[in-house]
Amino acid sequence: QVQLVESGGGLVQAGGSLRLSCAASGSTFSLADMGWYRQAPGKQRELVARITNRSTTNYADSVKGRFTITRNNAKNTVYLQMNGQKPDDTAGYYCKLKSMFGYEYWGQGTQVTVSS
Repeated sequence: QVQLVESGGGLVQAGGSLRLSCAASGSTFSLADMGWYRQAPGKQRELVARITNRSTTNYADSVKGRFTITRNNAKNTVYLQMNGQKPDDTAGYYCKLKSMFGYEYWGQGTQVTVSS
């Protein structure tokens, strides 16, 4: 059974930084593609950043140059470093794992609130 546990969310002032972590278990992490998504109240969930099993990354235009996604296969963990945060970054942030077989799993999410 695949489990994803996010941590690191909280309240930050505009211009500040947070680092989110997502610890995975129950899957061959090193072969999985990982992603961070976010969902603000009344809006659809959107891709923030993803990293393939070969560590190829891509980002939403709204976070390019501010956010960085990385992974540590030895720790089965993916990170999202968020710098220069803006009030529009306020949302629930969710981790997604896509296994080598194409199955997708989601974490429970962690809340990020950016005050102006």
